[in-house]
Amino acid sequence: MNLRVLIADDDFGMRIVLKKIIERVEGFEIVAELEDGEQVLSFLENESIDVAFLDIEMPGANGLECGKIIADINPKTIIIFATAHNEYMPEAFEVYAFDYIIKPFKIGRVIKTLEKIKETSTAENSKEMEKSIFQQNDFDKLIIKNKEGINFIDTKNIVLIQREDRSTVIYTTDNKYITSEGLGNLEKRLGKTTFFRSHKSYIINISKITKVSPYGRWTYIINFKDYEKDALITHKKFAELQKLFGL
Repeated sequence: MNLRVLIADDDFGMRIVLKKIIERVEGFEIVAELEDGEQVLSFLENESIDVAFLDIEMPGANGLECGKIIADINPKTIIIFATAHNEYMPEAFEVYAFDYIIKPFKIGRVIKTLEKIKETSTAENSKEMEKSIFQQNDFDKLIIKNKEGINFIDTKNIVLIQREDRSTVIYTTDNKYITSEGLGNLEKRLGKTTFFRSHKSYIINISKITKVSPYGRWTYIINFKDYEKDALITHKKFAELQKLFGL
């Protein structure tokens, strides 16, 4: 299945250049060519994407603002900033951008990024990490309120918590729970013995980690034992996790 690509740039010529380069590489499908941030946000209300090429200085919502919203909707969306201005790079890192390309860019530079995206989307090999020995009291509960009522969740069954479609979703070994409560508040309530804020959009149960793999330039992907869903961890947080495990 091809990766769905969105291009957003107020320069028509740049959109054409990017489109022609992307069309040269197999595995990608351009689903939107947009010229401002408002069009991007409108498109995302009804459509999903895998990859976003964003100019930063666009009318309406700029590329950085769009990037933050895209990451909030789906943290695994691959965001590439293609811009003439390198001074925005620190802010781009905060959005966990996959890459930052300075205009006028070379064809080979963009193709290299596209090939790297394909590699990280199918990566299988990485250093395995054994699950941690941290344990919690069997009676520990996380109590959340939502429109269905009040849920009492066994914390030992929580695998990960993530931001998803502007809500917070708590994934357990046998269920999932949706709440409007922010990750910051949940992080405080859960404590740091077993739970770890791996990314601005994820909290993970470190006792259930089985594998960490590279995912882009500044992030890694985390797999859990006997669980299909995965999570992201930043390079900085991965270093913290390695120290925690004594690696």
